Amino acid sequence: QVELLESGGGSVQAGDSLRLSCVVSGGSGAIDRTKWMAWFRQVSEDEREGVAAIYRAVDDSVTPYADSVKGRFTISLDNTKTTLYLQMNNLKPEDSAMYYCAANGGGAAYPLRRDEYNYWGQGTQVTVSS
Repeated sequence: QVELLESGGGSVQAGDSLRLSCVVSGGSGAIDRTKWMAWFRQVSEDEREGVAAIYRAVDDSVTPYADSVKGRFTISLDNTKTTLYLQMNNLKPEDSAMYYCAANGGGAAYPLRRDEYNYWGQGTQVTVSS
């Protein structure tokens, strides 16, 4: 069983930066089965938007981003590939949301789609004021 724990959220002003972290745990077997990892944000009661994704099994993989964050957000993994990051620069009020870390154990035809992922963290809140 893969477990994900996010941290790094907070309240900032527009134009500020934050870095979110997500630690992956669950034993080496579970972690090794983790392929795609991603950050999502809850934009409404019913919609969880894919922000960025990364293919954990391959170095320098393609990293898709939502159009709304391209050029401002960067997704990355640490050297051990057990911590996922989301560097968020030039934050805007519309970036305010609960941010979730997600992972799956296989391929993902659409890495920014919520239904591609079967492991989720509890979320970390980001609030950006103008």
